[in-house]
Amino acid sequence: MAEDKLKDRDGLLFAQLLLSFQASAWQQMGKVVSPLTGKIERNLEMAKSSIDILGMLENKTKGNLTEHEEKFLRQVLTELRMNYVEELKKAESEEKDKQKNDKKKTQQKDSQSEDNQKKKNDNKS
Repeated sequence: MAEDKLKDRDGLLFAQLLLSFQASAWQQMGKVVSPLTGKIERNLEMAKSSIDILGMLENKTKGNLTEHEEKFLRQVLTELRMNYVEELKKAESEEKDKQKNDKKKTQQKDSQSEDNQKKKNDNKS
């Protein structure tokens, strides 16, 4: 009886640990608001780290989990990994857009500088 309660408690603590890393990864991917800042923040390196820790737990606990625990861990990892790839693609697309906009702004500045130089030269003539 006492051993069953201990197993139940361990199962709940394990689920709590998984949920903690899952919540961290969601926050780090920018999927939920940070409770500290009240803002959406994205840190994909940290999200990858949280997901990797869960993957390590999957490897280290293989053969030592109940069927329910194993299924829950697999489900959490699958969901997080799919969303991570989605956020990674989104970040790459945003970076490309930013680079295009920066290039466009630089070209506009260069063009304005050339126009200003031409005006100065015309006024000198």
